[in-house]
Amino acid sequence: MPEPKTPAETVPPMAPPETVAAKGPAQATAKAPAPVAAAPDAAAATPPPAAAAEAAPEPAPEAPPAWQPAKRNRVAIAVTALIALAAIIAVLAAWHLPPFARGTSTDNAYVRGRTTVIAPQVSGYVSEVLVRDYEMVRPGQILARIDDRPYRARVEQARANLAAALANLANSSQARASRSANLRGQLAGVVSAKAQLQRSRADMARAADLSSDGSISLRERDQTRAALAQAEAQLGQASATADIGREDIKTVDVGRGGLQAQVDAARAQLDAALIDLDHTVIRAPEGGRLGEVGVRLGQYVTNGTQLMAVVPPDRWIIANFKEAQTAGVMPGQGVRFTVDALDGAAFTGHVLDLAPAAGSEFSVIKPDNGTGNFIKIPQRIGVRIAIDPGQRLADRLRPGMSVEVALAGSQ
Repeated sequence: MPEPKTPAETVPPMAPPETVAAKGPAQATAKAPAPVAAAPDAAAATPPPAAAAEAAPEPAPEAPPAWQPAKRNRVAIAVTALIALAAIIAVLAAWHLPPFARGTSTDNAYVRGRTTVIAPQVSGYVSEVLVRDYEMVRPGQILARIDDRPYRARVEQARANLAAALANLANSSQARASRSANLRGQLAGVVSAKAQLQRSRADMARAADLSSDGSISLRERDQTRAALAQAEAQLGQASATADIGREDIKTVDVGRGGLQAQVDAARAQLDAALIDLDHTVIRAPEGGRLGEVGVRLGQYVTNGTQLMAVVPPDRWIIANFKEAQTAGVMPGQGVRFTVDALDGAAFTGHVLDLAPAAGSEFSVIKPDNGTGNFIKIPQRIGVRIAIDPGQRLADRLRPGMSVEVALAGSQ
């Protein structure tokens, strides 16, 4: 059995003075015990332990501590405010809202240039490549060569065909001269036949007069008449021969036209063969910088095979503005643009002209808005912008670079 506790051990401890003080002066006064007069005999005045325990007041329950706000950290408040301000500024700048509105501007813009594709006009094996990637070339500089031996043979063959055609034409000239001489002889025969006919007619007239008075026999008269008929026939034969001579000359003339055409064709074939021979040497059509050289030594190439590309130094900007942004765009208007590839380097220029139609009008498949549901989509109008000369880093602009364009008066 546990030992019974004494009355002193069962008495709860007294509340600390701080707790009593916290209850207020009125409560402390109410609960304070009344003063007791001092007894002459201290031992007799002290009550027994049980009575003291009964007379002691019960302690009040401990009150919870009052809530107090934490002390404010001014540094944390300042950092939070700065972060919030930076976030707001970033959102405004990203969406180009005031005060960061850019006015009439677009990032749908690119550097443009004339990219010329180099391709051969004849087929053959590449015998020599004289340039490298990204090399600067001059107008007319030799870039590559194609094996020209087959084309030299064709040139010689064309020259031989031309010589044969010229010989045939010369033979035609000689034939015409011969036919002309024959015609002159035939015409002389006609004259002779006419003279013979005239004499026969005179003989016939005399024979007729003589036969009437019996001076000549009938036999002689018949012979004279036969000679007249023979002279008439000879004249007709001579005239027909002369006509044949004339037709022969016409035949030679007609054949000469065909032979002249053959000469012209042979000369054209020779010219074509010389052109093909010249095309075996591939030259730069204009000055500029080469792209990647795709042709290799010994490669077989055909007409139109892309060998390389040359980019002349001409540069300009094509900016595709929304149609609602082009109301105030005028030729000559100032432009400011930045280039992404050059770490945002700024350049200036001016508007040259606007496209004659929206970009959708030049597409292969044009939209048909006549049927079905319709959603209005803003169209883009191309604006060509010239780059002002004499600017630093302008020679580093390359076709295809992305730029951001802002018209004059925009930020």
